[in-house]
Amino acid sequence: MCEGPRLISAALDQGVPLIEVFVGADASVTAKSVADRAERSGIDVRVLAPGVAAKVGATTTPQGVFGIAWRPRLGIAALAGVDLCVVAPLITDPGNAGTLIRSAAAAGASLIVLGPRSVDAYNPKVVRASAGACFAVKILEGVPAMEVMEALGDAGVRRVGAVASGGSAPEEIDLRVPSAIVVGHEVAGLDSDLPVDELVTIPMHSTESMNVAMAATVLLYEAARQRRVRS
Repeated sequence: MCEGPRLISAALDQGVPLIEVFVGADASVTAKSVADRAERSGIDVRVLAPGVAAKVGATTTPQGVFGIAWRPRLGIAALAGVDLCVVAPLITDPGNAGTLIRSAAAAGASLIVLGPRSVDAYNPKVVRASAGACFAVKILEGVPAMEVMEALGDAGVRRVGAVASGGSAPEEIDLRVPSAIVVGHEVAGLDSDLPVDELVTIPMHSTESMNVAMAATVLLYEAARQRRVRS
């Protein structure tokens, strides 16, 4: 379920199939405007009685409009033709997952991989944290990390593992070629058993490590920078 005008608009912008949209009779003008847009697109819109939206909403301050979106579950075949992606075998915090998805979409990545024990990519908290980016980038879930990494290696994608120390600086790695940025767990870091082609470490002052979503964002934008220079 997606909640709020921003997420409903993002779904409509990306052509995501919305099964139904619900709008409160006492919703804001903005919420009703988004519901009207959905209805004009041929989506079934139902009006909720006054006060019902406040009980249905998952946020502290319900925004009066909700949508049920259909998203396909992808398989390992989604890795075919990947040029830039993020592999996150174990991300458990919804905020981190949402930020990771948002950054991946913004930097031009075509795919993000979340491992079997990661938070559900379409958990309402993740969807909100992604600010609708979950509709703009493909998400592969539930496939074991080793299987993903081996498939990427077989396809000639450079697998770059992010570590707190001991790796090359981001600008020293060629991210212009098909690349997978691999980030570890929020606390435990990167699994040493995962096959990677190169390790990368972000230079830092006065701290030992960065938040996993922020680290991935830095590396994604370094890849985007290198690709802009190439073009």
